Amino acid sequence: MQFDQLKRREFITLLSSAAAAWPLAARAQQEGAVARVGVIGPSRDSPASSVAYPVFIDELRKLGFAEGRNLAVEYRRVDQGVPSAFAGVNELIAWKADVLFAFGPELALQAAAAARPPLPIVILAVNFDPIARGYVQSLARPGGNVTGIVTLQLELVAKQLELLVEAFPERKRLGVLWDVQSADQFAVAEREAKARQLALRAIKMENPPYDFALAFRALAQDGVQMLLLASSPSFGRQNAEIVRLAIEHRLPCIFILKHFVEAGGLMSYGVDFGPMMRRAASFTAKILRGAKPADLPVEQATRFEFVVNLKSARAIGVTLPTSILLRADEVIE
Repeated sequence: MQFDQLKRREFITLLSSAAAAWPLAARAQQEGAVARVGVIGPSRDSPASSVAYPVFIDELRKLGFAEGRNLAVEYRRVDQGVPSAFAGVNELIAWKADVLFAFGPELALQAAAAARPPLPIVILAVNFDPIARGYVQSLARPGGNVTGIVTLQLELVAKQLELLVEAFPERKRLGVLWDVQSADQFAVAEREAKARQLALRAIKMENPPYDFALAFRALAQDGVQMLLLASSPSFGRQNAEIVRLAIEHRLPCIFILKHFVEAGGLMSYGVDFGPMMRRAASFTAKILRGAKPADLPVEQATRFEFVVNLKSARAIGVTLPTSILLRADEVIE
């Protein structure tokens, strides 16, 4: 079952009428009651989630909802395919969740939006535009039962290519590794590469765990000179392998997530997920206290970070220009 087979029109119709359909989180408003938050997102032991998820829980505690006292949280994964994601949300419904937090790619929201009975949904949307896809009407007036944070990952792809071109202006052969959960990012990368007159070699990764060794060999055979790795929950657990292969093939690569650079990657430009998770917790707390998603405007990411790793640059055998180093928010030596 692929994303484009899912019936978005049915989702949109249900979302527009759902605002009055779910029971408010009455238990969370009663003295001594326990609020139930169901989370659907990437594996909790992935590099990104292992840092971001505790921030979400910590912020809920600061806002008055603490596990073991008046909060219970159940987590289901979105990186094991479509059937698993939908089954996970069904389990959260059976568990009687009061609100769902859909963190990550569109599949997380698709599964949450299919919940019956419908529940309030907080999103931290990665890799897709929830307005263009019809999940919310607008940032200011989301309507329906979905609100939260949009991370602007698609816009970041254009910025990443800008940084690659600035760092390596003489290199004209671009590689992109992507999968079904980062298809929208690839579409942007393809458009931007054409606009910048870059020769593009794209490889769609299939059947996780992915064979990155084979992909990097194919990139090398095609003479790729620089690489953009799309952001996918299925990539994060193989970050060490990806970084090792990039260095082994002496291929400059830019990532969206900082943890790749901390693991030895060359450059990353993307959202600082800590503040976004805190905002998502704020939305969740408001809904647990009775607010309706339709009345909570969707927010966009405002804090981004550009990180470079000079040790990786030396290992690859490249010198980053001063202009790139000056633009970096953090330089790992």
